[in-house]
Amino acid sequence: MRLAGWPGGRGSSVEAVELPDFKIPHAEKIEWMIETNGWALELVAARTDTDPPQAGYAYTIGFPEQFGFPEVVVFGLTPSAANGLFELIADMLRGGTEIPLATELMGYFDGDLRCVFAPIPAATATDLLATAAAWRKGAACDAVQLLWPDRNGFLPTEPGFDRRIVLAQPVVGVTE
Repeated sequence: MRLAGWPGGRGSSVEAVELPDFKIPHAEKIEWMIETNGWALELVAARTDTDPPQAGYAYTIGFPEQFGFPEVVVFGLTPSAANGLFELIADMLRGGTEIPLATELMGYFDGDLRCVFAPIPAATATDLLATAAAWRKGAACDAVQLLWPDRNGFLPTEPGFDRRIVLAQPVVGVTE
């Protein structure tokens, strides 16, 4: 196919090029991310057809194998923000930082805001991390929820947490 007059101007022609088919199975994408990066990012869309609506979330696949640390789940953040946090955590773990669980931590976020890596009960983790379970061929793995603060510094487990965003970050991890 020739397209006359575009983009080179008068009298030029351009040959149409067939683009490759980039549709690959999801499992292959996960495997490629793990081979390339050591772990994968999985996004789960919010569900508005349930009552109450379920927040969207993101989680890692491959952290236990790569770093000996549980998979990490975070609710209510954009994919790029979640990926940035996961990259930060991966860099810290790769550098030998030990991250305690179920403990308030400072220094992971700008402005010394607090966060908690709250262990998720096994049954809940299995439900939330379906792609991770499939990648492991049904084998269970430990997971933690990264609880992040609201703009006033309150965690979702605290009375002062901004109730306008409580549905964006449901607490599924155990903090005690």
